[in-house]
Amino acid sequence: MISLTISLSDDKLHQLQEIAQERGITTEELLQTKINEWLTLNSDDFNKVTNYVLTKNAELYNRLA
Repeated sequence: MISLTISLSDDKLHQLQEIAQERGITTEELLQTKINEWLTLNSDDFNKVTNYVLTKNAELYNRLA
């Protein structure tokens, strides 16, 4: 497994630690879970949402163009 290092502000790290503590898991477990959720999002769902927003706002986009 490869390790990844990222820079976070103290505030952001504190927020992550609080969320992890509330859930009874480590900060690393929280991040791994969220990254896995993000990577496994169904692209079809994303496309459906995108199409919905574009269709819903088509008239507005045309007026702004």
